[in-house]
Amino acid sequence: MQPLRVWLAPLGPNPWKVITVLEELAVPYEVESVRFENIKKLPFTDLNPNGRVPGILEEVIDRAWDISNTPAAIEDPNTGIKVWETGAIILYLIDKYDTNNQLHYGSLDKEILCKQWLIFQVGGQGPYFGQCTCFTYLHPEKLSSAIESYSKEAKRVLGVLDGVLGAQPDKEWLVGDRITYADLAFVPWNDRLDATLGVPSDKKFEGFPNVKEWHERMTKRPSWVKAMKLRARLMDEQGLDWNGMPKGTANFQEYQESIAKGEA
Repeated sequence: MQPLRVWLAPLGPNPWKVITVLEELAVPYEVESVRFENIKKLPFTDLNPNGRVPGILEEVIDRAWDISNTPAAIEDPNTGIKVWETGAIILYLIDKYDTNNQLHYGSLDKEILCKQWLIFQVGGQGPYFGQCTCFTYLHPEKLSSAIESYSKEAKRVLGVLDGVLGAQPDKEWLVGDRITYADLAFVPWNDRLDATLGVPSDKKFEGFPNVKEWHERMTKRPSWVKAMKLRARLMDEQGLDWNGMPKGTANFQEYQESIAKGEA
């Protein structure tokens, strides 16, 4: 099997859903690490045309949103298929490479539930957590109404997950009695919940005990550990701290000023 080529910008959570699934399935891959400023340019936009283009908002706001929503795309030389959007990529990987049903079920009744949860992740958790992160942590102006609104929605999503997990016989997985891609899809955004909600790391799952235990089970898996080591290396290669700001930048205000001067 030839290795798949994964194009990603390492800053945001979304690409790491794909990497984690690849690691779980032991599918060989190579990474093309795209710098943030190049996600709107060729050749990346040939693969993922959904690059964000600055519009009427000032550049620093556009960057804040893009930092929390960095995209991904894959090229599979074994099939000639190119896919963008992380949910679609995950479904492709499952259909093509999970031949032993390691991360999904062969039966329609359970498989449709896996897809249901993946759609909830890409259409619910991702957008709400992304907006909440933007306004809580990245946005240059603290808009209390936006922070309150998106924090409420983020906690609502957590409440849905906590309730469903609590109703499961073993309280461990969203579908059936074992881990699936549906569970793994939620890990990257949940892992940054402290930044999303603006709370200490040890308080991020407060009130959601089932989500906390579920998340901790998954972050101990070798697939996630390897993914985060890769992210740390790619961020370091681009001269970035874990939060996406250039190393040596004291705070977000300083980052805003460097953007305004064209230095970042």
